[in-house]
Formats: sequence, C-alpha cells, structure tokens
Amino acid sequence: MEMIRVSVLGITGVLLGFLLKNTKPEYSFYLSMGIGICILILAVGKLQYLFASLEKIRSYLPVDSSYLTILLKMMGISYIGQFSSGICKDAGFSAIAGQIEIFGKLVIMGLSMPVLLALLETVHGFLS
Repeated sequence: MEMIRVSVLGITGVLLGFLLKNTKPEYSFYLSMGIGICILILAVGKLQYLFASLEKIRSYLPVDSSYLTILLKMMGISYIGQFSSGICKDAGFSAIAGQIEIFGKLVIMGLSMPVLLALLETVHGFLS
C-alpha cells in the first residue's frame, strides 16, 4: 500500500512538473526536489523495520555486526547517490550526475573490500 502512495505522489509530481515546465521552469525543478525529499522522508520511515529485521538476522546467525553495518552504509550510499544524481539530471547537469554515480560506486567498492578479504581468508582457510 505504501508503494502505491509513493507512486501516486511521484506521478502527481511529474504531471505538475509538466504543467509548470512551460510557464515557470524553475518551479518545476523545485517541485521535483520537493517531491523527491518527500519520498526520501517516507523511505527513511521504513528504515526502522529494516534495522529490526537486520537485528533479528544477527541474532539468528553468528554474523559479525560490522558486516551488517557495512551493508547498511552501502544501501545508504546507493540511495543518496541515486537521489542526488537524479536531481542533477533533472537540472540538466548529466556530466555531474555521472560523476556522482561513479563516485558512489567507488565508495561502495571501497566499503566492500573488508567483506571480500574476509571471504577470501575463509576460502583460503578451507583450502589449506
């Protein structure tokens, strides 16, 4: 049901943006940012359920909590990068949007290195 609400909010924003684009293009950009921030606030509200679920997974499995922290950081970086890239694309700055996306991917790769190294050490331990 939440997805329907967010979809209707987004489509309404797009339709209003089309109406404003011909008369006041700068208002269309502000509307796009406002709708995006509203959806971001709704998404942040869902994080409590996500944190509770990850805590339950951690209680079932003997997983180091640093791995779950890394996973949450990756998700946050991905969402923030996608959101800011979309705003840049809407404003007509595709080159900056591309650079934000590349930087986000590099940061996620950097965050994933400890997990990859731990996995390789585990595999190496099994093979030795």
